[in-house]
Amino acid sequence: MTDYRRKASTGHRPVVPAGASPVAGVGGDRPGCGGGVMGDGRLSTLEFLGGELSRSRRDRGLSQDELAQRISYSSSLVGMVEIGRRTPSQDFVGRVDAALESGGFFERLLTLVRADAAPPWLREWISVEAEATLVRWFEPSLIPGLLQTEAYARAVLAGGGMLRETEIEQRAGSRLARQAVLTREPPPEVVFVVDEAVLRRRIGGPAVMAEQFAHLLRITELPQVDIYVVPAEAGMHPGLAGPFIVARTPEGGEVAHLDNQLRAHVTDRPDDIDSLQRAWERVRGEALPRKASQELIREVARSWT
Repeated sequence: MTDYRRKASTGHRPVVPAGASPVAGVGGDRPGCGGGVMGDGRLSTLEFLGGELSRSRRDRGLSQDELAQRISYSSSLVGMVEIGRRTPSQDFVGRVDAALESGGFFERLLTLVRADAAPPWLREWISVEAEATLVRWFEPSLIPGLLQTEAYARAVLAGGGMLRETEIEQRAGSRLARQAVLTREPPPEVVFVVDEAVLRRRIGGPAVMAEQFAHLLRITELPQVDIYVVPAEAGMHPGLAGPFIVARTPEGGEVAHLDNQLRAHVTDRPDDIDSLQRAWERVRGEALPRKASQELIREVARSWT
């Protein structure tokens, strides 16, 4: 993995091409078919975790209902996790480890599940994103991944029709785990600019959209997060060329992530960063002010309820 923090401080100027076609777009947000489909019958790490849970539960002489009672979760969720159809939460695996006295085994497995869920090209970006002090994200077509609800994320990942259910679950879980960056201590400053079309495009149906907008409105209350909307009347603007993210590292360097239909790449080349910063200033200039953007989000939210 490229050490962007070190290179930012030394002035090195690499372009790091993605090793695979993007599965889910900038920051892992779009549906697609590259990077990790296991067509040879091998178990995914999520399926392995589920199998180990089933084995450990049976070794303890417990039914799914009995384990569910011990960890205060539903037996249906236990069953879904055991067959690899649902990624468990950190709280779930922590309770399982306590109930089965497994010494943190399932928490360690969950770490592997989340790491395996991200394609190689995305893992590189996640390491940058996790330590960034400032993130500027433009998105012309979908809710940015750091703002997606679980249902919206699943609908996006399923939209391409190329991922198995277990892979959708893994990647949705990985995406939700990444959202912890918004509330870490100290939190980064995060600025999103989205095209109005993002708000009006139905993903997963009205119920999914209503939940997504309720979540967006909660996020806008975070003091370190700003969401701006480029209104439809803006017409043609530079952001329509494609989504991109620019992150500032703790050392003050800038790293960007952008992609197209064929590949994604991470770059800290000064020429690339300068071009993207100019594009950012232009799309930010086309966007509505913060309060007007919030009002537009509320207005569109009402159309989904």
